[in-house]
Amino acid sequence: MKENLSEFQFALCIENRDCDDLEKRKIYQILPDEEATQEGYLRVVDESREDYLYPESYFILVELPRKAKDALVVAN
Repeated sequence: MKENLSEFQFALCIENRDCDDLEKRKIYQILPDEEATQEGYLRVVDESREDYLYPESYFILVELPRKAKDALVVAN
């Protein structure tokens, strides 16, 4: 069953200090992780195409149009 695109979150990377798998000014998919968020982190699908925790301060959450989400959603 295809997931609803409105459930996907994305963020713009504004900092990548000590993070080889992040590029500034690039948009990344954010995966839900309430525990990480409470600790000040986001679960991000990075350049390695794996999800890792990064400081929330490295990103700005963005709302994207449907076509952009279609293009950015990482295939499972």
